[in-house]
This record gives sequence, structure tokens and C-alpha cells, in this order.
Amino acid sequence: MVERLIITFLSLLFISACSQADNQIADNIGLIEKYVKAVEEKDYATMESLLADNYKGYGPSHSDSTNRTEALTSWKENIENLYQSISYNRSRMAALTIPEGPNKGEWVSNWAELEIKYKDGRGPVIIWANTNYEIEHGKIVKSYTFYNEADALRQLGYELVKETEY
Repeated sequence: MVERLIITFLSLLFISACSQADNQIADNIGLIEKYVKAVEEKDYATMESLLADNYKGYGPSHSDSTNRTEALTSWKENIENLYQSISYNRSRMAALTIPEGPNKGEWVSNWAELEIKYKDGRGPVIIWANTNYEIEHGKIVKSYTFYNEADALRQLGYELVKETEY
């Protein structure tokens, strides 16, 4: 009888732990879905509410980095002056927990075909973009964004020219 109770208790504990992990994954994906929607709707206030005070963003270039204040200032300027619309087409998300090491934490990856239309009539620019978000306490604390900058510039009519020495 005691053995059955122990097995039942352990089974319930396991089911509860799995349910909590599933809820955390759903919450994390929901947070990033809300952030993506805010970007698409150019909802600066919601973007601001979802970034942690200690937020750091990296990319797309290796040397690019930003903090919360810089990221929000840039978004506000781009929303007011540059972007007519931003659409995350074919957006996909995956969540995972990294249990140990330097990247320990809760992460959500978003991969999408990103379409950007500009207020001055340029574009649209359509690129594949991937952003990996680290989440703590219901806020985005870190992001790594990857996309082909040269392709975006080419679509805007720029040509890459090798610099020559004189």
C-alpha cells in the first residue's frame, strides 16, 4: 500500500513538473509573440514594457550592441521617421531552457521572413531574420539578431564597392 502511495505521489510530482515547464515555455513564447506584435504595430510603449532595465541587444553585425535606452530611442526614431510598416511573415518560434553554462536561462528563438516598407517609398525590403531572446522574470534581458545586411542594402539600391587604395 505504501509503495503505491509513493509511486502515485512521484507520478503526480513528475506530471506537475512537466506541466510547469510547459507553462513556462508557453509564457515565454507568448511574451515574444507580444513583442513581435508590438514591433509590427509600431507600439513603442509595449516594446518598452517588455524590455528589462538591464537589456542588452547584439547584432546583426559582430560589433553591434545596444542597451535598453539606446534600443528604445532607436526604435522610437525609426517608428516616427523611417518605417511605414514591418511585417513578420512566416514567423516561427521555438523555446528552450539551457540548464547550465554561460548562456544558462530561458530562451526563445524567432525566425521569420521580415518585410519592411519605408515612409519615403523605398523598398520593400524582404529578408530572413532570426532573433534569439533571453527571458528572465517575464522580461527580455538579451537578444541576438541575425540577418543579411548586404542583401537589405542591395534591395534598397545600394551597391557594394571595394575600397581601393590611392
